Amino acid sequence: MTSILRPGLEQVTAYAPAPVDGLTLDLRDNVNLWGAPPTALAAVRGAAAAALQEYPAVSGGPLVLALAAHLGVRPDEIVVGCGSDDLIDACFRAVAAPGERVAHPAPSFSMVPRFARLNGLEPVGVPLRPDGAADIDAMLATGARILYLCSPNNPTGTLTPETELRRCIAEAPGIVVLDEAYAEFAGTRDWRAEAPGMERVLILRTFSKAWGLAGLRVGYGVGSRALVDAVVRSRGPYKVNALAERAATAAVRHDEAWMRAAAAEAAECRARLDGLVHGRRGVRAWASAGNFVFWQVDGNADALAARFAAAGIGVRAFRALPGIGDALRIGVAPWPALERLIPVIEAAWP
Repeated sequence: MTSILRPGLEQVTAYAPAPVDGLTLDLRDNVNLWGAPPTALAAVRGAAAAALQEYPAVSGGPLVLALAAHLGVRPDEIVVGCGSDDLIDACFRAVAAPGERVAHPAPSFSMVPRFARLNGLEPVGVPLRPDGAADIDAMLATGARILYLCSPNNPTGTLTPETELRRCIAEAPGIVVLDEAYAEFAGTRDWRAEAPGMERVLILRTFSKAWGLAGLRVGYGVGSRALVDAVVRSRGPYKVNALAERAATAAVRHDEAWMRAAAAEAAECRARLDGLVHGRRGVRAWASAGNFVFWQVDGNADALAARFAAAGIGVRAFRALPGIGDALRIGVAPWPALERLIPVIEAAWP
């Protein structure tokens, strides 16, 4: 019997987090629980019928122009897509031939090895250093065509020092994809304006986290004109729908102060949440710079997540992470909501 699957697809699992019933506070996805930016929300609510019955700009034109003006780069040095993961997929397809390698930290964003395999590439996981930073020497040693880095890293929230990132870009044998989905919460150097001059790096950002627009699925990348052109041609047209384009464009032009204030409050709540487990045996808070905490735990993370679920709170459990073991990742929210975690924490780790 002829198989309907292409060779290698059996190694790819669908992204399907287990559903949890009865949640009244869902902290599993690291979205912005301060809401949506006000001008962006007004742009969606005020959209005319034509925004639905006509195609949007083929490559996100108004949004690209707004981002270019905001960042001080050329429009052809920006590519937008249906979330930054859409651009990871397109970049892998654009720059690597089947059989070549993609090196990535382990653990890191779970879609990276999936996209590698879907594009006929070989994913190579490289364990994090003990401090949670990417091991640049080990990643370079793989000789991979693509080096994927996430800083702050998902799920640990840890940062790779800027000097190490720059060294990776300078010494990489191929292309570097630097995923900065959580950069707005980290307060680190913003080097998007430098990306086009680095030639072989694509810096990714998203509107799903700090900007509060996860439901609209908008991401963007900044890089050299040659690299951006390759990603655009590998991505396909109309990847940013009309409402998403309007909302993200309005947000860039008018809602940055709102975003910065929400991100700053998220960072404060992250520190307070980590403080709740400081000194407790059986749980260790990592130095997260994202809009979430990452707690390495003794025992079974699934069982601990079930304790939170019993209280109506959704948290993300990780089992047997390389070099770490079991862990919980918990998104932040306004502090009155997070206070609901206190009795669960005190019961789990007296």
